[in-house]
Amino acid sequence: KVVQELDKRLRADLRKPGDFSRVHPLPASGQEVPDDLDARLVVLGIDHPYSKETNSPAEVLAKAILESRGSSPRLYRNTLVFLAVDKTRLQDLDEAARRYLAWESILAEKETINLDPHQVKQAETQKGAADSAVTARIPEAYQWLLVPVQETPQSAIGWQTFRLTGSDTLAVRASKKLRNDELLLTGFAPSRLQMELDRVPLWRLSAGAQAGGDSVAINQLVEDFGRYLYLPRLKEPSVLLGAIRDGLGLLTWEKDSFAYADSYDEGTGRYRGLRGGQQVSIVDSDARGLLVKSERARKQLDAEKPPPEDQKTDKAETVQKPGEAPQVPPVKAEPPKPKRFHGSVELDPTRVGRDASRIADEVISHLSGLVGANVTVTLEIEAKIPDGAPDTVVRTVTENSRTLKFKNQGFEKE
Repeated sequence: KVVQELDKRLRADLRKPGDFSRVHPLPASGQEVPDDLDARLVVLGIDHPYSKETNSPAEVLAKAILESRGSSPRLYRNTLVFLAVDKTRLQDLDEAARRYLAWESILAEKETINLDPHQVKQAETQKGAADSAVTARIPEAYQWLLVPVQETPQSAIGWQTFRLTGSDTLAVRASKKLRNDELLLTGFAPSRLQMELDRVPLWRLSAGAQAGGDSVAINQLVEDFGRYLYLPRLKEPSVLLGAIRDGLGLLTWEKDSFAYADSYDEGTGRYRGLRGGQQVSIVDSDARGLLVKSERARKQLDAEKPPPEDQKTDKAETVQKPGEAPQVPPVKAEPPKPKRFHGSVELDPTRVGRDASRIADEVISHLSGLVGANVTVTLEIEAKIPDGAPDTVVRTVTENSRTLKFKNQGFEKE
Protein backbone atom coordinates (compact mmCIF):
# COMPACT_ATOMS: atom_id res chain seq x y z
CA LYS A 1 0.00 0.00 0.00
CA VAL A 2 2.85 2.37 0.78
CA VAL A 3 4.46 1.72 -2.60
CA GLN A 4 1.16 2.21 -4.40
CA GLU A 5 0.44 5.47 -2.55
CA LEU A 6 3.87 6.93 -3.31
CA ASP A 7 3.66 5.72 -6.91
CA LYS A 8 0.37 7.60 -7.36
CA ARG A 9 1.73 10.79 -5.81
CA LEU A 10 4.96 10.70 -7.82
CA ARG A 11 3.13 10.23 -11.11
CA ALA A 12 0.88 13.20 -10.30
CA ASP A 13 3.93 15.36 -9.49
CA LEU A 14 5.69 14.35 -12.72
CA ARG A 15 2.87 15.56 -14.98
CA LYS A 16 4.83 18.81 -15.22
CA PRO A 17 7.90 17.79 -17.24
CA GLY A 18 9.81 21.07 -17.05
CA ASP A 19 12.27 21.36 -19.97
CA PHE A 20 12.20 17.61 -20.62
CA SER A 21 10.28 16.32 -23.61
CA ARG A 22 9.02 13.43 -21.48
CA VAL A 23 9.40 11.85 -18.04
CA HIS A 24 9.59 8.09 -17.41
CA PRO A 25 8.33 7.40 -13.85
CA LEU A 26 9.48 4.36 -11.87
CA PRO A 27 10.71 1.95 -14.58
CA ALA A 28 11.61 -1.56 -13.44
CA SER A 29 14.20 -2.00 -16.22
CA GLY A 30 15.61 -0.42 -19.36
CA GLN A 31 12.92 -2.15 -21.42
CA GLU A 32 10.39 0.45 -20.18
CA VAL A 33 12.51 3.42 -21.35
CA PRO A 34 12.35 3.99 -25.15
CA ASP A 35 15.51 4.63 -27.16
CA ASP A 36 14.61 8.02 -28.67
CA LEU A 37 16.35 11.25 -29.65
CA ASP A 38 14.65 13.66 -27.19
CA ALA A 39 15.98 14.40 -23.68
CA ARG A 40 14.08 12.65 -20.88
CA LEU A 41 14.12 12.30 -17.10
CA VAL A 42 14.00 8.79 -15.66
CA VAL A 43 12.65 8.75 -12.07
CA LEU A 44 13.74 5.63 -10.17
CA GLY A 45 11.42 3.92 -7.69
CA ILE A 46 11.84 3.86 -3.91
CA ASP A 47 13.29 0.34 -4.16
CA HIS A 48 16.38 1.84 -5.82
CA PRO A 49 17.58 4.56 -3.40
CA TYR A 50 20.81 6.53 -3.80
CA SER A 51 23.62 6.83 -1.27
CA LYS A 52 27.28 7.86 -1.41
CA GLU A 53 28.28 4.22 -1.13
CA THR A 54 29.79 2.57 -4.22
CA ASN A 55 27.27 0.82 -6.45
CA SER A 56 24.16 2.07 -4.69
CA PRO A 57 20.91 0.52 -6.04
CA ALA A 58 20.07 3.76 -7.87
CA GLU A 59 23.44 3.90 -9.62
CA VAL A 60 23.29 0.22 -10.60
CA LEU A 61 19.85 0.58 -12.20
CA ALA A 62 20.73 3.89 -13.89
CA LYS A 63 23.81 2.30 -15.49
CA ALA A 64 21.77 -0.70 -16.65
CA ILE A 65 19.11 1.54 -18.25
CA LEU A 66 21.79 3.69 -19.90
CA GLU A 67 23.57 0.66 -21.34
CA SER A 68 20.64 -1.20 -22.86
CA ARG A 69 16.97 -1.35 -23.61
CA GLY A 70 16.02 -4.92 -22.82
CA SER A 71 18.30 -7.23 -24.80
CA SER A 72 19.41 -4.48 -27.24
CA PRO A 73 22.20 -1.98 -26.58
CA ARG A 74 20.97 1.58 -26.16
CA LEU A 75 22.02 3.87 -29.01
CA TYR A 76 20.92 7.32 -27.83
CA ARG A 77 22.58 7.59 -24.43
CA ASN A 78 23.00 11.36 -24.47
CA THR A 79 19.26 11.78 -23.88
CA LEU A 80 18.78 10.34 -20.37
CA VAL A 81 19.30 11.70 -16.85
CA PHE A 82 18.08 10.06 -13.66
CA LEU A 83 16.39 11.16 -10.43
CA ALA A 84 16.66 8.98 -7.31
CA VAL A 85 15.40 9.00 -3.73
CA ASP A 86 17.88 9.58 -0.88
CA LYS A 87 18.41 6.41 1.16
CA THR A 88 18.34 8.25 4.51
CA ARG A 89 15.32 10.45 3.70
CA LEU A 90 13.41 7.45 2.37
CA GLN A 91 12.64 6.30 5.93
CA ASP A 92 10.97 9.63 6.77
CA LEU A 93 8.94 9.46 3.56
CA ASP A 94 7.88 5.90 4.30
CA GLU A 95 6.74 6.81 7.82
CA ALA A 96 4.75 9.80 6.55
CA ALA A 97 3.01 7.63 3.95
CA ARG A 98 2.15 4.98 6.57
CA ARG A 99 0.71 7.60 8.92
CA TYR A 100 -1.45 9.01 6.12
CA LEU A 101 -2.70 5.55 5.14
CA ALA A 102 -3.51 4.78 8.79
CA TRP A 103 -5.71 7.86 9.22
CA GLU A 104 -7.32 7.19 5.86
CA SER A 105 -8.15 3.66 7.01
CA ILE A 106 -9.65 4.95 10.26
CA LEU A 107 -11.95 7.32 8.39
CA ALA A 108 -12.95 4.58 5.94
CA GLU A 109 -14.04 2.42 8.91
CA LYS A 110 -15.53 5.20 11.07
CA GLU A 111 -18.93 3.55 11.22
CA THR A 112 -17.51 0.11 12.00
CA ILE A 113 -15.41 1.43 14.90
CA ASN A 114 -18.27 3.76 15.96
CA LEU A 115 -16.54 7.16 15.89
CA ASP A 116 -18.56 10.10 17.15
CA PRO A 117 -18.63 13.39 15.14
CA HIS A 118 -15.90 14.95 17.27
CA GLN A 119 -13.60 11.96 16.74
CA VAL A 120 -14.33 12.00 12.99
CA LYS A 121 -13.34 15.67 12.85
CA GLN A 122 -10.14 14.93 14.76
CA ALA A 123 -9.31 12.07 12.38
CA GLU A 124 -9.91 14.28 9.34
CA THR A 125 -7.58 16.92 10.78
CA GLN A 126 -4.90 14.31 11.40
CA LYS A 127 -5.32 12.89 7.89
CA GLY A 128 -4.93 16.37 6.36
CA ALA A 129 -1.74 16.97 8.33
CA ALA A 130 -0.37 13.57 7.31
CA ASP A 131 -1.26 14.28 3.67
CA SER A 132 0.67 17.57 3.77
CA ALA A 133 3.62 15.81 5.38
CA VAL A 134 3.84 13.26 2.56
CA THR A 135 3.59 16.01 -0.06
CA ALA A 136 6.41 17.96 1.64
CA ARG A 137 8.69 14.95 2.07
CA ILE A 138 8.57 13.72 -1.55
CA PRO A 139 10.82 16.56 -2.85
CA GLU A 140 12.97 16.29 0.30
CA ALA A 141 13.53 12.60 -0.40
CA TYR A 142 13.86 12.75 -4.20
CA GLN A 143 16.87 15.03 -4.21
CA TRP A 144 19.59 13.22 -6.19
CA LEU A 145 20.11 13.90 -9.88
CA LEU A 146 22.38 11.38 -11.61
CA VAL A 147 23.91 12.60 -14.89
CA PRO A 148 26.12 10.48 -17.19
CA VAL A 149 29.06 12.46 -18.60
CA GLN A 150 32.08 11.89 -20.86
CA GLU A 151 34.84 14.47 -21.33
CA THR A 152 36.32 13.20 -24.61
CA PRO A 153 35.59 10.39 -27.08
CA GLN A 154 38.48 8.43 -25.60
CA SER A 155 37.59 8.81 -21.90
CA ALA A 156 35.34 6.45 -19.94
CA ILE A 157 31.73 7.31 -19.05
CA GLY A 158 31.44 8.87 -15.59
CA TRP A 159 28.59 10.07 -13.38
CA GLN A 160 27.94 13.45 -11.81
CA THR A 161 25.50 13.71 -8.90
CA PHE A 162 23.68 16.88 -7.90
CA ARG A 163 21.57 17.53 -4.80
CA LEU A 164 18.37 19.33 -5.80
CA THR A 165 16.72 22.07 -3.74
CA GLY A 166 13.71 24.29 -4.16
CA SER A 167 9.93 24.10 -4.01
CA ASP A 168 9.17 23.28 -7.67
CA THR A 169 7.92 19.92 -8.86
CA LEU A 170 10.56 17.22 -9.31
CA ALA A 171 11.05 17.43 -13.09
CA VAL A 172 11.02 21.25 -13.07
CA ARG A 173 13.71 21.35 -10.35
CA ALA A 174 15.83 18.83 -12.24
CA SER A 175 15.58 20.66 -15.58
CA LYS A 176 16.41 24.03 -13.95
CA LYS A 177 19.57 22.58 -12.42
CA LEU A 178 20.67 21.00 -15.69
CA ARG A 179 19.91 24.15 -17.67
CA ASN A 180 21.82 26.37 -15.23
CA ASP A 181 24.85 24.05 -15.44
CA GLU A 182 24.54 23.78 -19.26
CA LEU A 183 23.92 20.05 -19.04
CA LEU A 184 20.61 20.45 -20.91
CA LEU A 185 20.35 23.00 -23.72
CA THR A 186 17.04 24.41 -24.92
CA GLY A 187 18.81 26.76 -27.34
CA PHE A 188 22.00 26.32 -29.37
CA ALA A 189 24.13 28.99 -31.03
CA PRO A 190 25.54 28.35 -34.53
CA SER A 191 29.03 29.39 -33.38
CA ARG A 192 28.96 26.76 -30.64
CA LEU A 193 27.79 24.13 -33.11
CA GLN A 194 30.72 25.02 -35.36
CA MET A 195 33.06 24.70 -32.36
CA GLU A 196 31.75 21.19 -31.61
CA LEU A 197 32.08 20.20 -35.29
CA ASP A 198 35.75 21.21 -35.23
CA ARG A 199 36.59 20.04 -31.69
CA VAL A 200 35.67 16.35 -31.92
CA PRO A 201 35.74 16.57 -35.00
CA LEU A 202 32.35 15.60 -36.38
CA TRP A 203 33.29 16.28 -40.00
CA ARG A 204 33.55 12.97 -41.78
CA LEU A 205 33.66 11.33 -45.22
CA SER A 206 30.01 11.94 -45.94
CA ALA A 207 29.98 10.74 -49.53
CA GLY A 208 33.32 9.16 -50.39
CA ALA A 209 37.04 9.51 -49.92
CA GLN A 210 37.26 12.66 -52.03
CA ALA A 211 35.14 14.58 -49.50
CA GLY A 212 38.18 14.66 -47.23
CA GLY A 213 36.26 15.11 -43.98
CA ASP A 214 34.91 18.48 -45.06
CA SER A 215 31.20 17.76 -44.57
CA VAL A 216 28.64 15.88 -42.53
CA ALA A 217 25.07 14.83 -43.28
CA ILE A 218 22.46 16.67 -41.20
CA ASN A 219 20.62 13.47 -40.25
CA GLN A 220 23.97 11.97 -39.16
CA LEU A 221 24.62 15.02 -36.98
CA VAL A 222 21.22 14.61 -35.30
CA GLU A 223 22.16 11.04 -34.42
CA ASP A 224 25.60 12.12 -33.14
CA PHE A 225 24.09 14.52 -30.60
CA GLY A 226 21.70 11.81 -29.40
CA ARG A 227 24.43 9.16 -29.13
CA TYR A 228 27.61 10.69 -27.73
CA LEU A 229 27.90 11.90 -24.15
CA TYR A 230 30.86 14.16 -24.94
CA LEU A 231 28.53 16.41 -26.98
CA PRO A 232 26.06 18.90 -25.45
CA ARG A 233 22.76 17.35 -24.35
CA LEU A 234 19.95 18.95 -26.36
CA LYS A 235 16.28 19.02 -25.39
CA GLU A 236 15.25 17.63 -28.79
CA PRO A 237 16.50 17.48 -32.40
CA SER A 238 14.66 20.70 -33.27
CA VAL A 239 17.18 22.61 -31.11
CA LEU A 240 20.00 21.39 -33.35
CA LEU A 241 18.01 22.09 -36.53
CA GLY A 242 17.38 25.64 -35.32
CA ALA A 243 21.14 26.18 -34.82
CA ILE A 244 21.79 24.83 -38.33
CA ARG A 245 19.20 27.15 -39.91
CA ASP A 246 20.56 30.16 -38.02
CA GLY A 247 24.14 29.31 -39.00
CA LEU A 248 23.32 28.89 -42.68
CA GLY A 249 21.64 32.30 -42.76
CA LEU A 250 24.55 34.22 -41.21
CA LEU A 251 26.21 36.82 -43.42
CA THR A 252 29.44 35.95 -41.58
CA TRP A 253 29.09 32.23 -42.34
CA GLU A 254 32.69 31.96 -43.56
CA LYS A 255 34.01 32.81 -40.09
CA ASP A 256 31.23 31.79 -37.71
CA SER A 257 29.42 28.80 -39.19
CA PHE A 258 29.27 26.60 -42.29
CA ALA A 259 27.73 26.16 -45.74
CA TYR A 260 25.01 23.88 -47.07
CA ALA A 261 24.95 21.44 -49.98
CA ASP A 262 22.20 19.21 -51.35
CA SER A 263 24.60 16.29 -51.99
CA TYR A 264 28.15 15.31 -52.96
CA ASP A 265 29.18 14.11 -56.43
CA GLU A 266 32.00 11.60 -56.07
CA GLY A 267 32.66 11.55 -59.80
CA THR A 268 33.43 15.26 -60.10
CA GLY A 269 34.52 15.84 -56.51
CA ARG A 270 32.12 18.76 -56.04
CA TYR A 271 29.15 19.58 -53.84
CA ARG A 272 25.81 19.96 -55.59
CA GLY A 273 23.60 22.90 -54.64
CA LEU A 274 26.37 24.49 -52.55
CA ARG A 275 25.45 27.80 -50.92
CA GLY A 276 26.40 29.88 -47.91
CA GLY A 277 24.83 32.85 -46.15
CA GLN A 278 21.35 31.88 -47.37
CA GLN A 279 18.23 30.77 -45.52
CA VAL A 280 17.56 27.05 -45.98
CA SER A 281 14.30 25.41 -44.87
CA ILE A 282 15.20 22.42 -42.67
CA VAL A 283 12.20 21.12 -40.74
CA ASP A 284 12.90 17.39 -40.40
CA SER A 285 15.63 15.55 -38.49
CA ASP A 286 15.80 13.14 -41.45
CA ALA A 287 16.91 15.96 -43.77
CA ARG A 288 19.31 14.66 -46.42
CA GLY A 289 21.39 17.80 -46.91
CA LEU A 290 25.02 18.29 -45.89
CA LEU A 291 26.85 20.84 -43.78
CA VAL A 292 30.13 21.82 -45.45
CA LYS A 293 33.21 23.43 -43.92
CA SER A 294 33.27 27.11 -44.83
CA GLU A 295 36.87 26.95 -46.18
CA ARG A 296 36.01 24.03 -48.46
CA ALA A 297 32.82 25.75 -49.62
CA ARG A 298 34.64 29.01 -50.37
CA LYS A 299 37.20 27.20 -52.57
CA GLN A 300 34.50 25.58 -54.68
CA LEU A 301 32.41 28.75 -54.94
CA ASP A 302 35.46 30.77 -56.06
CA ALA A 303 36.47 28.11 -58.59
CA GLU A 304 32.98 28.05 -60.12
CA LYS A 305 32.49 31.81 -60.09
CA PRO A 306 31.78 33.09 -63.62
CA PRO A 307 34.40 35.53 -64.98
CA PRO A 308 33.49 39.25 -65.15
CA GLU A 309 31.83 40.53 -68.32
CA ASP A 310 34.91 42.50 -69.43
CA GLN A 311 36.90 39.28 -69.56
CA LYS A 312 34.35 37.60 -71.82
CA THR A 313 34.88 40.05 -74.69
CA ASP A 314 36.94 39.01 -77.68
CA LYS A 315 40.60 39.33 -76.78
CA ALA A 316 41.84 39.07 -80.37
CA GLU A 317 44.30 41.79 -81.29
CA THR A 318 43.12 44.40 -83.74
CA VAL A 319 45.36 46.29 -86.16
CA GLN A 320 45.17 50.05 -85.72
CA LYS A 321 46.02 52.18 -88.72
CA PRO A 322 48.02 55.43 -88.27
CA GLY A 323 45.80 58.38 -87.52
CA GLU A 324 42.81 56.27 -86.58
CA ALA A 325 41.22 56.50 -83.17
CA PRO A 326 41.70 53.38 -81.04
CA GLN A 327 38.90 50.88 -81.40
CA VAL A 328 36.75 50.54 -78.31
CA PRO A 329 34.70 47.36 -78.02
CA PRO A 330 30.99 48.05 -77.70
CA VAL A 331 29.60 47.89 -74.18
CA LYS A 332 26.83 45.37 -73.86
CA ALA A 333 23.75 46.85 -72.26
CA GLU A 334 22.69 44.97 -69.15
CA PRO A 335 19.11 43.68 -69.49
CA PRO A 336 16.66 45.35 -67.10
CA LYS A 337 15.98 43.46 -63.87
CA PRO A 338 12.42 42.60 -62.82
CA LYS A 339 11.10 45.07 -60.27
CA ARG A 340 7.78 43.53 -59.24
CA PHE A 341 6.56 40.15 -58.10
CA HIS A 342 3.03 38.94 -57.50
CA GLY A 343 1.65 35.53 -56.69
CA SER A 344 -1.38 33.79 -55.23
CA VAL A 345 -1.75 30.31 -53.76
CA GLU A 346 -4.51 28.19 -52.23
CA LEU A 347 -3.85 26.89 -48.70
CA ASP A 348 -5.22 23.75 -47.09
CA PRO A 349 -7.71 25.16 -44.52
CA THR A 350 -6.82 22.36 -42.10
CA ARG A 351 -3.09 23.13 -42.29
CA VAL A 352 -2.91 26.86 -42.86
CA GLY A 353 -0.20 27.36 -40.23
CA ARG A 354 2.13 24.80 -41.80
CA ASP A 355 1.63 26.01 -45.37
CA ALA A 356 1.91 29.69 -44.45
CA SER A 357 5.14 29.00 -42.56
CA ARG A 358 6.68 27.30 -45.60
CA ILE A 359 5.64 30.17 -47.86
CA ALA A 360 7.16 32.67 -45.41
CA ASP A 361 10.47 30.75 -45.30
CA GLU A 362 10.79 29.85 -48.97
CA VAL A 363 9.30 32.89 -50.76
CA ILE A 364 8.59 35.93 -48.56
CA SER A 365 11.92 35.86 -46.68
CA HIS A 366 13.89 36.04 -49.96
CA LEU A 367 11.88 39.04 -51.18
CA SER A 368 11.83 40.98 -47.90
CA GLY A 369 15.58 40.45 -47.55
CA LEU A 370 16.29 42.59 -50.64
CA VAL A 371 17.46 46.12 -49.85
CA GLY A 372 14.64 48.64 -50.25
CA ALA A 373 12.05 45.97 -51.05
CA ASN A 374 8.47 46.81 -50.03
CA VAL A 375 6.61 43.52 -49.56
CA THR A 376 2.86 43.34 -48.94
CA VAL A 377 1.16 40.08 -48.02
CA THR A 378 -2.65 39.86 -48.12
CA LEU A 379 -4.71 36.90 -46.93
CA GLU A 380 -8.06 36.42 -48.71
CA ILE A 381 -10.70 34.09 -47.25
CA GLU A 382 -13.77 32.81 -49.12
CA ALA A 383 -16.11 30.27 -47.51
CA LYS A 384 -19.19 28.73 -49.13
CA ILE A 385 -21.57 27.26 -46.54
CA PRO A 386 -24.40 25.25 -48.21
CA ASP A 387 -26.41 24.83 -44.99
CA GLY A 388 -25.82 28.36 -43.77
CA ALA A 389 -23.66 29.55 -40.86
CA PRO A 390 -25.12 29.34 -37.31
CA ASP A 391 -25.61 32.60 -35.43
CA THR A 392 -22.87 31.71 -32.94
CA VAL A 393 -20.34 31.27 -35.74
CA VAL A 394 -21.45 34.51 -37.41
CA ARG A 395 -20.98 36.45 -34.15
CA THR A 396 -17.62 34.84 -33.36
CA VAL A 397 -16.11 35.28 -36.81
CA THR A 398 -17.40 38.85 -37.15
CA GLU A 399 -16.06 39.89 -33.75
CA ASN A 400 -12.69 38.19 -34.28
CA SER A 401 -12.35 39.77 -37.74
CA ARG A 402 -12.90 43.22 -36.22
CA THR A 403 -10.39 42.51 -33.46
CA LEU A 404 -7.81 41.34 -36.02
CA LYS A 405 -8.41 44.57 -38.03
CA PHE A 406 -9.74 43.02 -41.27
CA LYS A 407 -10.07 45.79 -43.89
CA ASN A 408 -13.35 44.28 -45.11
CA GLN A 409 -15.37 41.27 -44.02
CA GLY A 410 -18.95 40.09 -43.80
CA PHE A 411 -21.46 37.31 -44.34
CA GLU A 412 -23.90 37.22 -47.32
CA LYS A 413 -27.23 35.45 -47.56
CA GLU A 414 -26.84 34.81 -51.31
